[in-house]
Parts: sequence; structure tokens; C-alpha cells
Amino acid sequence: MTMATPTLHTARLRLRPFTEADADQLFALHGNPYVMRYWDSPPWDDRARAERFVDRCRKMAAEGSGARVAIDRASDGAFVGWCGLTGWNPDYRSASLGYILDEAMWGHGYATEAANALLQWAFGALDLNRVQAEADTRNVASARVLEKIGFVREGTLREDCVVNGEVSDSWVFGLIRREWRPAAVPISAPEERY
Repeated sequence: MTMATPTLHTARLRLRPFTEADADQLFALHGNPYVMRYWDSPPWDDRARAERFVDRCRKMAAEGSGARVAIDRASDGAFVGWCGLTGWNPDYRSASLGYILDEAMWGHGYATEAANALLQWAFGALDLNRVQAEADTRNVASARVLEKIGFVREGTLREDCVVNGEVSDSWVFGLIRREWRPAAVPISAPEERY
């Protein structure tokens, strides 16, 4: 079963399917060691990884296992980063949330706004009951984003990642449909693309 990758609009952002034209920006984002310091893989050193990422996003939608969207700033079209729901399980009505933003875009509330928009779409279109997310325990800013949108910290995965030889723990967060409160500013109706 395919999953439509939506195009969503918020007050300040546009969330949309990836295109080949995003490869350079994706490579710059995932190639930045500072941005990737809490990620579960090292920074990219090969631009071809960005092209494969775009292909995987399309395959994920075609397989019906998730949706990843590029985030652009509405005012000027600047690439902000991406947000996605992966591991969608229609039987359990669950999925996992992830996001990564360009360093210049941190501290403006874009992660919160984008995640809220994607969750609003997903709780409606996918009939989700539970969304899970993980954050490196050193990434306090990401944990704050998750808590702002209603996630509850449910536990710690001890020493679950080793990146560049450094062992780290991750917090597990969960959001249950009945506990989720959509953002005060609604998103516009999605344009769905496959």
C-alpha cells in the first residue's frame, strides 16, 4: 500500500516531498559534523548519499512504510531541514518521528512547527494511535521540542549508539493520540503526492 507524501503549509513553513534538486542541501545538512553530533550515524562524506536518501524517501512512500518531507521557509523558500514519520505499522497504528534542521535554522521554533504539522496530518490520514521518537540524552534542545509538542519521556536506552567511537544513551519518547493537542495555528489542507 502506498502512502501519499503530503505537502503541508503552516504559518511560516512548507513541508513537501523531496526532489533531486534537494541533494546539495541534504548533503550540506548531513555533512555538517556539528549538526550530526547527536545523530546515530557519522556525517556524510559522499554526495551520492543524498541522492540515495531522496530515492529511499520515494521508496518508503511507495511501500507505505513512512513519509519524509523537506521543510522550506515560506517567506523565502530557504531549506530548513526535514521531518519524517517512519516505520508506520497500520496494525498497531504506530510510527516513529524524526527531524533534522540546518544549524542556521535552530532556535526559531521551526522543528516544533514542522513536527506539529506532520503529526496533525498523520493522526488524521494514517489514524495513528502512537508515535515514538528518540533523542540522544545530550541533545536537550531536541528533547524540549518533543516535550513541547506533547511527547512524554518513557525511558532510556543505555549505550544504544556508537558514533565515531563514542558511546551514547538515547531517551525514548511517546505520544498517544488521546494526549496529543494540535498546534493552535492550523495547517492548510494538504496537497498529496505519491
